[in-house]
Amino acid sequence: MEELKILLQKILNKDLQQIILSNSRHPEQTQKVKIRPVLIREELLFQETAYRGTQAFHENFTAEQMTDRICTALQEQFRQGEFSAKTLQATALVSKKGKLTLKVKNSGKAPRTEGAAASEEEELQALAHNRTKHYILEEGKPVDFLVGLGVQTPDGRVTRARFDKFRQINRYLEFIEDVIDELPKDRTIRIIDFGCGKSYLTFAMYYYLHELQHRDIQVTGLDLKTDVIQHCNELAEKLGYDRLKFERGDISTYEGTDVADMVVTLHACDLATDYALDKAVKWGARVILAVPCCQHELNRQIKCDPLKPVLKYGIIKERVAALLTDALRANLLEQQGYETQILEFIDMEHTPKNLLIRAVKKNGMRPKKSADIGTVEELLHVAPTLEKLLNNE
Repeated sequence: MEELKILLQKILNKDLQQIILSNSRHPEQTQKVKIRPVLIREELLFQETAYRGTQAFHENFTAEQMTDRICTALQEQFRQGEFSAKTLQATALVSKKGKLTLKVKNSGKAPRTEGAAASEEEELQALAHNRTKHYILEEGKPVDFLVGLGVQTPDGRVTRARFDKFRQINRYLEFIEDVIDELPKDRTIRIIDFGCGKSYLTFAMYYYLHELQHRDIQVTGLDLKTDVIQHCNELAEKLGYDRLKFERGDISTYEGTDVADMVVTLHACDLATDYALDKAVKWGARVILAVPCCQHELNRQIKCDPLKPVLKYGIIKERVAALLTDALRANLLEQQGYETQILEFIDMEHTPKNLLIRAVKKNGMRPKKSADIGTVEELLHVAPTLEKLLNNE
């Protein structure tokens, strides 16, 4: 590993372009890692992006820390490393016996002299740009609903107190951007948003689909609070969002439509999420976005003697039950012909990080039954409400 350390000492600077660690020994843990330089508060760091399942995790390290991490990763996790810098290219291969072979090829580029290529200042700006998040709704550009909801000032600046909300809105729009092609293009897209609350995300969805993507949509936001509904309708009217309306109603009894293309349910508490998912399936929704919270049902039911040493701790049992609830929900949606993902979602009003269930009904995907769910339910002595609703029990 000494040869690798010498290489890393040469390239872990502002001239680094990218490092990729791949061919994982344990792909179920981490499939791949990418590393690039970033400038944060005028300090040169190296951002590590680890790809695990459908998620990417970011961390920043100093050159010394990154050297140790790369050496350890190639000893324990990965069999291949690709190193790209402005002055050289290198490949590291690790054999099954753990022997590392390093091949280095100089690019032939001489170190930059004054006045050649980009200036030092431009280079530092580029590094700083590496860490700048490109939002769908950009900072500095006023958006009418963000101004109306107090997230932006009239000149487009994001207020300090609402920056977390601004990030959350953009993350939410990324989830929608990923599935926009699954929604109808030749007719009005009908969207139901259960438990819309103050409706930051409902307005964001409307703005993105109607104003930015120019899609023909009709959005209905549903909530139980009369004052909230009144305020949201007044703001929608003020903004000229004539295809957005808000109604007072309960998820379980709502009969305002018999068909929907997209159903959204964010923070519908406990069984309310199950009623919303059941409605979405029976309406034939192409896309479902759900951020469940307060998953109490299975916490009351779960019993498993082999897990007693773990479940005897209340907070552990609560979290296990919450994760189990959402995993079973995702599996039950798959049984109805949906392709499902469970993703991490930023939310600052409820918990720092929540899970989002995204389900897409693909053409040609048929409902499929799975004996695995029954095995899990039997083992843990649980009976999810969503399963009963989908089976019309």
